[in-house]
Amino acid sequence: MAALGWLTPRRRSATARSVLAGEASAEAARKTSQDQELTGDLEPQFPVHGDDKAAAFFDLDNTVMQGAALFHFGRGLYKRKFFETRDLARFAWQQAWFRLAGVEDPEHMQDARDSALSIVKGHRVAELMTIGEEIYDEYMAERIWPGTRALAQAHLDAGQKVWLVTAAPVEIATVIARRLGLTGALGTVAESVDGVYTGKLVGEPLHGPAKAEAVRALASAEGLDLTRCAAYSDSHNDIPMLSLVGHPYAINPDSKLRKHAREFDWRLRDYRTARKAAKVGLPAAAGVGAVAGGTAAAIALHRRRR
Repeated sequence: MAALGWLTPRRRSATARSVLAGEASAEAARKTSQDQELTGDLEPQFPVHGDDKAAAFFDLDNTVMQGAALFHFGRGLYKRKFFETRDLARFAWQQAWFRLAGVEDPEHMQDARDSALSIVKGHRVAELMTIGEEIYDEYMAERIWPGTRALAQAHLDAGQKVWLVTAAPVEIATVIARRLGLTGALGTVAESVDGVYTGKLVGEPLHGPAKAEAVRALASAEGLDLTRCAAYSDSHNDIPMLSLVGHPYAINPDSKLRKHAREFDWRLRDYRTARKAAKVGLPAAAGVGAVAGGTAAAIALHRRRR
């Protein structure tokens, strides 16, 4: 009994100490959590609020929007009888290839640009801008990546300017930028005389190194510090642009960009996985359409070569 009497108080004393230890641990955890919230955890806040020397530059195709803007635009023009069925087949084949590969192919993109230039020749710029607004609602709005849109909004909320930088025609890019509430867009410029397209480009398409030069020129004109700016792209073709800024991001990256980003410790974001099963991959109806488009394209090309 004496032994039991000696043990009982000790058991109660140990329990009290356990309670005290638990309370102390909980308080420490709570304080640490509060401190992390105040310091932004282990990383500095980004984007930095109120930094007027910083801006963000976003590639468009497969970065901000799934697929290629030019292909969606072509689909809308076909609906409005700007060109014939065989030309639509080419656009359908190019878009199907782009969706499956998820990367830019210079030959495909050049072919698409040449097709678009021939289609808009003789039309007024104002007319295409108005149609572009309609096509955005019909084919593009639902293809905006929510994750990338949130990144752009974070820069806007921080008081920074946000620009699209794309090889797509500047008119299309401007419509998309405006509809997303962005600052503006850099894009390929098609020649026009008295407000009418001539079917030629001014210079070269805004692609690869040309994007980097456009960003550099805009940053100089805007008084930006590129080391404080961010750039976002899915394509290794945009490594020159990404390398210009202090905060490069690989978004939905192709294999070459993913490898480069890992080598140089760039940040990566991939928004494709969750959405592919429901929308981005080829569901039954879209799959049939892509196959039909590809078949039609093959037939059209075969007829041309005969």
